[in-house]
Formats: sequence, C-alpha cells, structure tokens
Amino acid sequence: MPTLVIVGALWGDEAKGKLVDVLAEGADYTVRFSGGNNAGHTVRLGDKLFRFHLLPTGFLRPGCTAVIGGGMVVCPRSLLEEIDEMSALAGTTGNLLVSGSAHVVMPWHERLDCLEEALRAQGIGTTRKGIGPAYEDKAGRRGIRMFDFVQPERFRERLREVLPLKRRLLKAMGDDKDMNEDAILSEYLPLAERVRPYVVDTGSLILEAAAAGKRILFEGAQGAMLDLDYGTYPFVTSSHPTSAGACMGTGLPPTGVDKVLGVCVAYATRVGGGPFPTELDDEVGDRIRQTGREFGTTTGRPRRCGWLDLVALRYSAQANGFTALAVTRVDVLAGFQEVSLCTAYELDGERVERFPTDTAALARVTPVYETLPGWEGNIPSIRTYDALPEALHRFLGRIEEFVGVPVAVVSTGADRSEVILRRPELLW
Repeated sequence: MPTLVIVGALWGDEAKGKLVDVLAEGADYTVRFSGGNNAGHTVRLGDKLFRFHLLPTGFLRPGCTAVIGGGMVVCPRSLLEEIDEMSALAGTTGNLLVSGSAHVVMPWHERLDCLEEALRAQGIGTTRKGIGPAYEDKAGRRGIRMFDFVQPERFRERLREVLPLKRRLLKAMGDDKDMNEDAILSEYLPLAERVRPYVVDTGSLILEAAAAGKRILFEGAQGAMLDLDYGTYPFVTSSHPTSAGACMGTGLPPTGVDKVLGVCVAYATRVGGGPFPTELDDEVGDRIRQTGREFGTTTGRPRRCGWLDLVALRYSAQANGFTALAVTRVDVLAGFQEVSLCTAYELDGERVERFPTDTAALARVTPVYETLPGWEGNIPSIRTYDALPEALHRFLGRIEEFVGVPVAVVSTGADRSEVILRRPELLW
C-alpha cells in the first residue's frame, strides 16, 4: 500500500509545498487533510510562482487527482479564486475533488476571528481567515458541511438554524454590523453552484484507492508543533497537522499509513506568538530571514528565525513516527563560517534533553548549542548528495544521529529541480 504522509516537523513554513510537488510525480492522489486557507505552500517552476492556500499542491500534476479532505475547513470564495488562478497560470492541472464532510468557512467566522484575536491579552497571531471559529463550530455541532452547502434547500435550513446564534454572539462582542440572510444567500448560492461538481464522498474513494494499491500522498499544512493537542498550546492552530491528522482528516485508518516524511528547514522559523527557544533576535536572524525570504505566503508577515532545534525535532519525530526526514533551504546557510544546532536546554538551572510539553516551561528554557563548520558554494546547482560540501554532510549527519531518523531528501534551492532524493526507497 504505497501511502506517504508529509508533515511539517516544527512550526510550519518548511517548504513542504515544493516537496509535495516533486513527490507527486507519479502519484495517483494528493490529499490535503487539515487546515484551510490559513496555510500557504509555494512552488516555483521556472519563472512562475504558484502560491497554494487551499488546493493540494498535486493540483499542478496532470493525471493526479487532488483531494481536499474532510478534516479541512473551506472558504468557497477563496477556493474558486484559487482554482481559477492556478488553472490560468498552469494551463493544465490535475483533477480536483472536495470532501462533502469538509466544513464551510462562513462570513461570521472571519468576523469572529478578528474580534477574538483583538480581545486576547496576548495575541496568538492567527491569519484572521476564520479558521479557528470554523473549527469551533465543527466541534460545537453548529457547522455547515459541504454536503449541506451544495444543496440549496439544506443550505437554507442550516443557515436559518445557525445565523441567529451568530448574530447574538457578534452583537455581544460589540459587532453591530448587520448580517442579512438574503445577502448571504445571494452571495453564497452561486458559489455553491460552482463548487457542487467537485463535492463527493472522498473518504470512501481514498479507502478504495488504497485497497487497490494506488499511490497516495497525504499533504499536511502548518507544522506538527502547532498541533492542537501536541503543540505549544495555546499558540497552536485549530486542527491536527500531524501524521495522525492524516487519518482523522481523510478516513484512512492508522494501519493504512505506509511511510511518514518529516520536513524541516536547516534552521528554524515560526510565525505568530508562542515560545521559540532558538530564536535569533539579532543580525544573524535578520540575515537568515532576508536570505531565505522568510515572509509568510498567506500573510506576508516576517517569520521569526533561529537555529535548528534538534530537541523539538526529535520530539516531533517520535510523536509523528517519522520514517525519513527532508531538510530544506540548506542553500540559505551557505556562506556562514559556523552554524549551530540546539541539542539540549537549560531549564531553571538544570540541563534537560527532553522537549517540555508545558508551554510555560518551554518559554523559560535557554538553548544549549553545538557549533559546526559552515559551508560554501553554489548549493542550488548541485544535483548529487556526494557533491555537497563535506561540512554540509557533517551537519546532516548530526541531525540523523540526534533525531534517529535518516535524511532521505535534501532541498538545495527553491525550484522544483533543486532537490536531491538521497534515499528514494524511504519515500515510496
């Protein structure tokens, strides 16, 4: 059963989109299983730049079916805009299916997201796209699913049930703007008409495809350290961007997962609030940010940058069951005389080598670093692992040794062609 789950190993923004695009060659299905248009995956093909938010990156591959899983929340307006934009830019794409179990992001979700973030004493740093409130409604059994949305009468019924609750809630939070049922129907019914042909029972389809031995790639958004249960709560997303989330968000049983690829950057980044032990608030951090163009695909916000945290990476590898690692953006660190890896913490005067799951404790740690020689050269032009600088070999080898997971992929640049599949047998 050739199934591969790709997970962001730390706090997201690891260049997963490019790797999904590369590994989707020859895949029968690529499946997004969590999040919404708060995510951002970027793929560079020659002089064209594709920015994905809702669509699975495999949408670019003709002959590959791209699936939006039931674990996602979908803004229909954003979905259709992205389909139109990608189709025009690419010229040819794969097929698209949308799970009828996916929940719909409605206008009140975006307004609630903005209000809630403004009222927090310490902002989480949400994208204000309505993702969190949509998941809240899903858990509270107030959500509108795609199955409801694309059937006009069912949509009207659900809207009449939910809208009065949202009006009262918004008013109580100080938002007096009118939210009119007729206006919502006037805008959203045409959207539903366009979305309807894509909506199917994708859960059954994925199970059938897996049983038939089809090659299926499951694409996570954000990163595992933002998981609602296992991340740095409350500075997390509202879904499960972990390998387990691939099962919950698609209907695939745990026994159906063949391999799990964890993707990390050669350094570390984070967007929004929350503890970040290796953050570099200095000229080194600025250099990494500018060289790596570390600005959010969705928000444009500058990312917080620091050295790679192997303690957090090992915790993530254990929680997700990584069978292989992909290390990206190794070209960004070219030219540094020395590079550092965090291999332990100091917490309240003691050395600790386990990742603290208490967010308050994590906020108090001081990283303990190992320093390694840096590397030089035109890294994006290198096409084989053996041709990489020896210092980079040592860097990657130390990651493998500490985390206990082999590095199967090295991304040497932004373009689709700038990737080295060092151990392809660990992928498919």
